Amino acid sequence: MPEEKLIIVGVVVLAVIILLAIIMSGYVKSPPDMAYIISGIKKKPKVLIGRAGIKIPFLERKDTLLLKQISIDIKTGGYVPTKDFIGVDIDAVAKVKVDTSEEGILKAQRNFLNMREQDFVVALTDSLQGNLREIIGTIELRELNTDRKKFGDEVQEKAQVDMNSLGIQIISCNIQRIEDEQGLINALGQDNMSKIQKDASIAKANADRDVAVAQAEAAKEANDARVISDLAIAQRNTELDIKRSELRVQADIKRAEADAAYEIQKQEQAKTIETQAVNVQIARAEREAELKQKEVLVRQQELSAQIERQADAEKYKAEKDAEAKLIQRQRQAEAEKYEQEKAAEAQKARADAARYQAEQEAAGITAKGVAEAEAIKAKGLAEAEAMEKKAEAYRKYNGAAVIEMMVKILPEMAAEVAKPLSSIDKVNIYGGGGEGSGISGISGNLPVVMKQVFDTMTEATGVDFTEIMRASTYDAKVTKNINVSGLDGKDAPEAAKGAAAAAAVFTAADNKNE
Repeated sequence: MPEEKLIIVGVVVLAVIILLAIIMSGYVKSPPDMAYIISGIKKKPKVLIGRAGIKIPFLERKDTLLLKQISIDIKTGGYVPTKDFIGVDIDAVAKVKVDTSEEGILKAQRNFLNMREQDFVVALTDSLQGNLREIIGTIELRELNTDRKKFGDEVQEKAQVDMNSLGIQIISCNIQRIEDEQGLINALGQDNMSKIQKDASIAKANADRDVAVAQAEAAKEANDARVISDLAIAQRNTELDIKRSELRVQADIKRAEADAAYEIQKQEQAKTIETQAVNVQIARAEREAELKQKEVLVRQQELSAQIERQADAEKYKAEKDAEAKLIQRQRQAEAEKYEQEKAAEAQKARADAARYQAEQEAAGITAKGVAEAEAIKAKGLAEAEAMEKKAEAYRKYNGAAVIEMMVKILPEMAAEVAKPLSSIDKVNIYGGGGEGSGISGISGNLPVVMKQVFDTMTEATGVDFTEIMRASTYDAKVTKNINVSGLDGKDAPEAAKGAAAAAAVFTAADNKNE
């Protein structure tokens, strides 16, 4: 039982596969320029144009119908007489295609099914040639040659009636060549050419004539204008020459009149000058006499006037000086007053600013002052204590100590006194040979300078340092009875040496002064 089912299934599957294969073998697809006609089962065939369909194998058949545009060369095949009985041979080209409407497809498939393009041409050529011959007999040669488009449209219209019954549509019909039997077309062309040439020659002649006439008229007008212009220029030049001559004559007359008037005026002026010269001489003599008489009076009047003018001038000057000084003092007083007011204002402003600044700084300055006062107080106490101790030490100083201090500073004093001599680069000595001249004179000034220093210190302090320095000498002790205490003890030898050195310096100074 299971084996029978498997066999049935296999048979069914095989049948389905065979059916599908059959169906697939009947699949057809037509291109856009061709129609597939499927017929057999239905009464009305199925038309496929640019689409796919199914043709049942063994039951239906597929036929083709060409739909693309086809060019057909139409010739008369000999000379065909026109309406005016002139034989012509014409070549034309007609473009046709199958009418794709339902009725057109139905008519075309009855006449052109499975035909190739050559078969179409052969089938339609005879019908189109017949229509071409018929139209030629209804038109004259001149009209046929001059209006070919009209002739082609009439052929297309006439032939389309016959093509409708075949399911064919004429797209266009164009005349390619027309030739007559006697060469009349060329004659017409030559006649037309002659006429055209004649018309062109006439037109050219007329144009040349018009140009010549226009040029002549233009030349005449130009010549007339030139003559008129030249005439006007000549007239103007003549008028200009006449005017120049008149002006020249008038100028000569005026020049002659001017020359004559100038001579007359010159003679009259000379007479007048001579008369005036005589009158001037007489008047000069009279004036000299009068001047001599009036000189004394004038001189007296000048002296009186000079004295009066001088007095008036001095008076006027004094008054003006007084007024100027008064005005100057007034202006100076006003300026000083103004300056004082401005200075007071400025001082007030500065005082206000200083007061404001002082007020601003008061707090800090107060604190700083307190600190500095404390520091100064402490420093003053320390300095006072030190001064007190120094004073006590000075009170304890005796003559030996003073002498020791003087001795210690003597080398420094001598060095300072001799320092100017060290800056001398070169010394030229003129003269010499006598006492106190030359180098000895320069070096001998050192004790004198030191003595002057001690004298200055004596006058400033009231202490006679010279006598102190000489206190240890024999002359001081014996002759002058000078005794300085404090020279005993261990400091006595050094003090004595210092005193002796100082005494020697002062003695040399005294001898130098003497």
